[in-house]
Amino acid sequence: MLLPLLFDGYTLILFEGLPVALAADTSGWEKRSINEPTSQGVIRGPKEGFTESLRTGTSMLRRRLKTTDLRIEEYKIGQRTGTGIALVYLKGLASEQVLTEIRRRLNAINTDAILESNYIEEFIQDGGLTPFPTIQNTERPDAIAGGILEGQVGIIIDGTPFALLAPSTFFNFFQSSEDYYQRYDISSFLRLIRYGAFFVSMLLPALYIAVTTFHQEMLPTTLLISLAAQREGVPLPAFAEALLMELTFDVLREAGVRMPRTIGPAISIVGALVLGQAAVQAGLVSAAMVIVVSFTAISNFVIPSLAIANSIRLIRFIMMFIAASLGLFGIMSFLMVLLIHMAGLRSFGVPYLSPVAPMIPRYLKDIFIRVPLWSMDIRPKTNLGKETRRQAPHQKPKPAEGANGPTQEQQNPQGEGPA
Repeated sequence: MLLPLLFDGYTLILFEGLPVALAADTSGWEKRSINEPTSQGVIRGPKEGFTESLRTGTSMLRRRLKTTDLRIEEYKIGQRTGTGIALVYLKGLASEQVLTEIRRRLNAINTDAILESNYIEEFIQDGGLTPFPTIQNTERPDAIAGGILEGQVGIIIDGTPFALLAPSTFFNFFQSSEDYYQRYDISSFLRLIRYGAFFVSMLLPALYIAVTTFHQEMLPTTLLISLAAQREGVPLPAFAEALLMELTFDVLREAGVRMPRTIGPAISIVGALVLGQAAVQAGLVSAAMVIVVSFTAISNFVIPSLAIANSIRLIRFIMMFIAASLGLFGIMSFLMVLLIHMAGLRSFGVPYLSPVAPMIPRYLKDIFIRVPLWSMDIRPKTNLGKETRRQAPHQKPKPAEGANGPTQEQQNPQGEGPA
C-alpha cells in the first residue's frame, strides 16, 4: 500500500519498530493552467476547459455542483501507469443499474496502461461492431455538469482533458452547451441545421453519384444539360471522381492537423483552392463535384461532436460505393439497414434512439428543438432511471400595476377622492 502512495507524490514517514507509517500529501506535479477548450469553441458561455490534472477536473465540477448529492468515486487502473479515474454522479438522479454496470466494467479492466480517455471508452462501451459512438467525450466542464444534472455519469481520467459521459443516446451528440446559453428559438433553429447537416454530409456525394449515373430523368433539363457539359471532358466516372476528391480533402485535413500550427491553416486553404482549381482546369473532375465535396465537408464541421462527425466520414464512403452500384434503391436500402442497426444499439442498457424509439412524446422537448427552459420542468428519464422534477411548474409573472391601464394617479391627477 505504501508504494502507490509514494508514486502519487506522497512523503512517507517511517518509524523504527512500528508496522505503520505516516503519509503526507506533498505532490507537486507540473500541470497546465486552465485555458479555453481547443476542440469545442463557444461564443457565449464558460471559456474554461478541463486540464490533464484529475484534481483540477473534479474541483471544477465541485465548483459548479454545490450539493451534498455529488458523489466522486476514485479508481486506479493500469498495472504500469496506475492512472487515476474519477466516477462522478449525483445520488438520486443517476440510475443505480447504470452505476453498477459502469463499476463492473471499470473493475474488469486489466491492462498495462491507460494513457487517454479513449482507452476507457473502448474497454467499457457496449460490445458489437458499430460506427456510432455510444459514449460522449468532451473537454468542457459545463457539458459534464449538465449531463450529470440530467442523470448521466461522468468519468474523468488523469492525464487527459477529455472526460466521458455515459449513457449517451444518438441525439446527445447533436446537443451543445451553447444551446442553453441563448434564446430557445435561436437554439432550435441551429439544432435543426445540425440535423440537416448530418444528412447532407452523409448523403450528398452518394445522391450526386446515383442521380448522375442511374437517374438522370430526375434532374431538370437545364441542370442536366449543364452537368453533362461540365462532365464532357472528364475521363473518370462519377464514383471515381467523388472518391478522388473525398480522399484528397481528407489528406489535406490530416495534413493541416499534423503541420505546425502557424502554417497548418494556410496550407489547408491554399492546398484546397489550388488543387481544386487545377483539377477542374485539367479536366480530372467537374466543377459540380468540387461544389458537392466542399459543401459536404463544411456540413461535416457543423456537427458539434467530433466523434459522430468521424462516424459520418466512414459511412459516407460506404454510401458512395452503394450508390455507384445500386443507385437510389441501394441508398434507401442501406438507410433502412442503418436505422435498424441504430435501433438495436444500447448504451449501458439505454436504447440508442430513445426517446424517439421507443417513442415518449413528453420527452421530446429537448431533442429536435429546444423549448423554453421554463417549460422543461420534468427531467426526462431513461428506461433504467426514474423521472424527477427539475424545477417547480412555471407561473407566468403578472403584469406590473398600471401596465394595462392608467394608474389611479393618472385617472385622478388632482388627488381628489371619490365623490
